[in-house]
Amino acid sequence: MRSWSAPELPRLPGSGHRLRLYDTAARQVREVGPAGPGEARMYVCGVTPYDATHLGHANTYVAFDMVNRVWRDAGHRVHYVQNATDVDDPLLERAEAIGADWRELAASEIDKYRGDMAALRVLPPREYVAVTEVIDEIAETVVRLREKGVAYELDGDVYFSAAAAPKFGAVSGYGEEEMLALFAERGGDPDRPGKRHRLDWLLWRAERPGEPSWPSPLGRGRPGWHIECTTIALANLGLGFDLMGGGSDLVFPHHEMGASEGHVVTGEWPFARSVVHSGMVALDGEKMSKSRGNLVFVSELRRELDPMAIRLALLAHHYRADWEWTPALGRAAAERLARWRAAVARDRGPDARPLLATVRERLADDLDTPGALAAVDAWAAADGDDPQAPALVRDLADALLGVAL
Repeated sequence: MRSWSAPELPRLPGSGHRLRLYDTAARQVREVGPAGPGEARMYVCGVTPYDATHLGHANTYVAFDMVNRVWRDAGHRVHYVQNATDVDDPLLERAEAIGADWRELAASEIDKYRGDMAALRVLPPREYVAVTEVIDEIAETVVRLREKGVAYELDGDVYFSAAAAPKFGAVSGYGEEEMLALFAERGGDPDRPGKRHRLDWLLWRAERPGEPSWPSPLGRGRPGWHIECTTIALANLGLGFDLMGGGSDLVFPHHEMGASEGHVVTGEWPFARSVVHSGMVALDGEKMSKSRGNLVFVSELRRELDPMAIRLALLAHHYRADWEWTPALGRAAAERLARWRAAVARDRGPDARPLLATVRERLADDLDTPGALAAVDAWAAADGDDPQAPALVRDLADALLGVAL
């Protein structure tokens, strides 16, 4: 599937530092990326395109765009993969509610998403994969799991047996009670009669009347949610890739179950060497989500704010923090953007080499974007006589922060 256009990154003098991030599975901040100067491999779970990109989505994808940029600045090539879940219950339900064809709805919303990502200067993935493009490959993965004896059928559907996953729980660290509550809240079916265990999850959904389905060795049907990302990540990045990423609402069940699938199907652990999550964005006191309808859409916000101000508003919060959107945050970001643009428009300024070093240090330290922004603020407010400084600040803001001045 087509991705979006990539901005050209300026070259900066020197190179950045090795990146340290909070690894959810390790429960600590640790180095994330390849051991040497080679390729860094990252998979970030994409959207289910039944409505336009909201600020919660943007917060996640800008966070992992920062990972991409810091890795590149440290000298790594980056192999970034993302999916689009372009067939799933929420999409089908939304299409039915508005009287649209689910394929047309998905295509339209994916196109909006591409536009939003390009406007926010998010570097595109090397492979942007729609689930409907890889149905056969996903079915093959399910067949392999069934052959290994870890999957079973229930009324034509195929389930993964949680008891057969030796590392189940290693990603989230949650106990069974918390898992069950989150499973029910986030698309699972813990109370379905006939399952061997309430935490067993769907790998393949047999054909239902009126629903899309595809032929497969499992019978006509469509994939379950978690196996989609497992298959796409393994096919494009291989086992033990450097980072699996997404919002913190994916810790369980999505990343937990996907890691177990990858472990069992390959016989190797870990599925991803690090698992990293961004925080949630709230509106009016509740997490921003489509199910609640409390959304601020990026495409609509772009009519009021420069996309670079939107990006600065996101970067003003640490990637792991939960925070609440208010119009005042947008105004503050627009004012910051104006100050920065005025500062780099000067014919001279303070020596920017110390600023470059500080920004690199802050970003390598668990993506301390608030600290990096504060350092640029201090430079912009100071006086100096270096004629090369404004251009260097313009370049570092673009290359490291993704903010075009």
